[in-house]
Amino acid sequence: MGSIDWGLLALSPPGWGGVLLAGFLRSIEIALGGYCLGLVLGIGGAMGKLYGNELIRDLMETYTTVVRAVPELVLILLLYYSGTDLLNRLMAWMGREAVDISGLAAGIFVIGIVQGAYSTEVIRAAIKAIAPGQIEAARAFGMSPFKVMRRVTLPAMLPHAIPGLANLWLIATKDTALLAVVGFSELTLVTRQAAGATKHYLLFFLAAGVLYLGLTLVSNLLIGRIEKRARRGIAEARA
Repeated sequence: MGSIDWGLLALSPPGWGGVLLAGFLRSIEIALGGYCLGLVLGIGGAMGKLYGNELIRDLMETYTTVVRAVPELVLILLLYYSGTDLLNRLMAWMGREAVDISGLAAGIFVIGIVQGAYSTEVIRAAIKAIAPGQIEAARAFGMSPFKVMRRVTLPAMLPHAIPGLANLWLIATKDTALLAVVGFSELTLVTRQAAGATKHYLLFFLAAGVLYLGLTLVSNLLIGRIEKRARRGIAEARA
């Protein structure tokens, strides 16, 4: 077994460290964008399931069921290729020129759609965990539905939702690796390219693993602080 050439991880050529870090930053970019999009979809989906009419409830149920039932890799392939094709067909039908969708935007959209389905269920369960009296009291004070949502429902459901949403964030960071199958240049793809070009597979995949682990540890630290802050009132009430 040959010795490990650590020089291959140098930031400047012939090292591949700069390429790996650029891929890592693109992975974080996609994960952040997809996670935020998923949160928006999740809040809307949860509201639709809890307070929408029968048609909206059925649509939200279909969305969450389909997305959770189909493997994520299949969904990514379907949304990435079919979504682009469908959009360009729509543009052609409207008499517009075809659009060239960037890999970053497509990746965020795909991750966001998947995250949205899971966020819907996490947020719906968190809202249902709120004591009904809190919302009823807000309504009794004459608050509008939007004001009740903004000032009572969302803050009250946050402590219940954080553990599930934290898991979804960690899943989003790992789901970015699935975009390698569609040729998007994120961490996993550039790692495979670096390993293939130098034949130092162990070195580069270990380096990628360390980067993913570092991201998870930093995320856990931040999530722990957010959760502690969000549950501060609950702890005081129990004391």
